Amino acid sequence: MGDARAPYEHILIIVPIPEPQEIIADFKKKHPHVKITFIQQTYEQGEFRNLQDIPDELFFDATILVTLFTLPRNLKLIPNLKLIHVISAGVDRLAETPIWKETNITITNSSGIHGPQIAEWVILQILANAHKEKTMLEWQKRHHWGSQAALGTVVDGVGQRLGVLGYGAIGRQAARIAKAMGYDVIAYTATPKDTAEKKKDRGYIVPGTGDPDGLVPSAWYSGLDKESLHNFLAQDIDVLLVSVPLTPQTTHFLSAPEFALLGKKGAFVANIARGKVLQQDDLIAALRKSREEGGLRGAALDVTDPEPLPEDSELWDLENVAVTPHVSGAGGTYAERSFGILEQNLTRMERGERLLNVVDRKKGY
Repeated sequence: MGDARAPYEHILIIVPIPEPQEIIADFKKKHPHVKITFIQQTYEQGEFRNLQDIPDELFFDATILVTLFTLPRNLKLIPNLKLIHVISAGVDRLAETPIWKETNITITNSSGIHGPQIAEWVILQILANAHKEKTMLEWQKRHHWGSQAALGTVVDGVGQRLGVLGYGAIGRQAARIAKAMGYDVIAYTATPKDTAEKKKDRGYIVPGTGDPDGLVPSAWYSGLDKESLHNFLAQDIDVLLVSVPLTPQTTHFLSAPEFALLGKKGAFVANIARGKVLQQDDLIAALRKSREEGGLRGAALDVTDPEPLPEDSELWDLENVAVTPHVSGAGGTYAERSFGILEQNLTRMERGERLLNVVDRKKGY
């Protein structure tokens, strides 16, 4: 429980979800010195409610802001703000704001909270592609009893290789599941993980999930340069999971040369990161090629460039592609876990301990 003598805190919450009353009530029990103001954002004509509807005095008094990506319009409104907790894992929407560029206010994210559900989405898409689920669903719609011969060859995951591009919470949980299915897993990170200590996950971890000690990968690769990336992609990857944060360095990280390397094995690509990490036109070209031409086996995309994906995009109609509307992270535990990080960090602040999930502005995540 938080120390009742701890300094007064005013947590201003501005998020596009209903107030989780039980979670807030439990939070207040643990931290009775905290005042909480909750504002649920609503959409009006495709936009969040106007910031002008939020009184300036709420920002002025707040010491902690919880948000998706709504920030005060003026830095003068937040003289007491010391922490911003973002309820998403990605913080790329904040990177061009004055708060990011002109202040030292600590920013934490919610990385780790949706590792389980996004990893399940990844495995779902890998299996759906491997087991020709689209074909069988079409047969069912037509009331058609198909045949094994018409279905084609189904290959299970045993002995295949999963390459995880961005070995964070999502990548670690997907790797854990894939290894249990018989996949060999290799990992790629921005910086070298060449010691046991560096391989550990220091962020928020849903209990019983992930790869806390970094023991799953059979090999680790790293770097933000193309040579290092190409070395990784040349490792006979059957399935590539794209789970890197969007930064200037990872924008269009994968384009024609990278898809050509993956095409040598006819890889399947699953992207749950951001659409701009892939050069989408190059991806489409690689998906349209046959396996003999060095094309990709298929792709599953929960993110696209742009979003929403335009109705006339070729991606909708490609037989080897699954498109979902950025929903892989949706889950009934989302609020509980995100506010759980905030609660843990408030306790850590009171004790003078290191916070969880602190965003590194230089890295962009």
